Amino acid sequence: MTLESFWFAVIAVLFIGFFFLEGFDYGVGILVPFLGKTDDERRLLINTIGPFWDANEVWFITAGGAMFAAFPGWYATLFSGFYMALFLLLVSLIGRGVAFEFRSKVEHAAWRRFWDWVIFGGSLLPPLLWGVALANMMHGVPIDQNKNYVGSFWDLISLYSVMGGVSMTLLFVLHGALFISLRTSGVLQERARAAAMAVGAWATAVTFLFVVLSYLETDMFTRRGIDPGVVPILAGLALFSVQFFIRAKRDGWAFFMTGLTIVLSTITVFMDLFPRVMVSSLNPAWSLTIYNTASNPYSLKVMTIVALTVVPFVLLYQGWSYWVFRKRLSSDHPLEY
Repeated sequence: MTLESFWFAVIAVLFIGFFFLEGFDYGVGILVPFLGKTDDERRLLINTIGPFWDANEVWFITAGGAMFAAFPGWYATLFSGFYMALFLLLVSLIGRGVAFEFRSKVEHAAWRRFWDWVIFGGSLLPPLLWGVALANMMHGVPIDQNKNYVGSFWDLISLYSVMGGVSMTLLFVLHGALFISLRTSGVLQERARAAAMAVGAWATAVTFLFVVLSYLETDMFTRRGIDPGVVPILAGLALFSVQFFIRAKRDGWAFFMTGLTIVLSTITVFMDLFPRVMVSSLNPAWSLTIYNTASNPYSLKVMTIVALTVVPFVLLYQGWSYWVFRKRLSSDHPLEY
């Protein structure tokens, strides 16, 4: 394995972690105004992700930092070409973070309801934009021979990219509903389970349609043939199994299967791209790859040493935080405001 391949794999792992962890995070935020019928219930739903949401977002920051350091050409084209989309993503994340902190500063129903909807919007927009972005990276965007994005924001909007955004959003809502069912009890748990059943059917249907469109809109068919491989097939089977586990009230297994779907789907995207990182719709020869966008070998070597030294401690700390806050939340216990 070359250093370029290693860092491509590292960035893939960072995005896998980000989508798995922030997936249920976004899903909970989207469901807060609908599952919580009272202010205390909505506060309880927010508390399910209270200890985790900010740490989960660090995975995205780390992935962006790794991309900047290991593949500056990829970073430059992606962040300049998707500038408006990333700006909207940043605004939504800022609004969401502010809402978590400001919601309970004033004991007024209208004030708290306003911030609940800010949490909803700040949780809905990111997965939609991420789905659109990943679909465009697979489909191809107008990149010229100088590695510059030469399109506009509207070139990123198509039936295929929107379907990717909707698919990712529904999958994250399903993931979030199952996380709530694991973290709560009583009536909130039942509502979350019912929401997971309803959303699960739509998530499965839309994701299946997106896969079909992927064969029509990308070069997946010419690169892989009719057989997509073991990884995407397992992702599909995991998603189909979720409904069965929800009906059996095996919330842990259902959550595991949605997580497995997210992990395997993300792996599929990166496998489909490799060794490319962004496909040029103007000329396949102008596509960005891990070789024509990478830093020099010395930089990659130093980064590898630092990453292998520091990352294990970060993973241990985050795992420990999940262990500490592993218990279910209940309205029978006082809520922290």
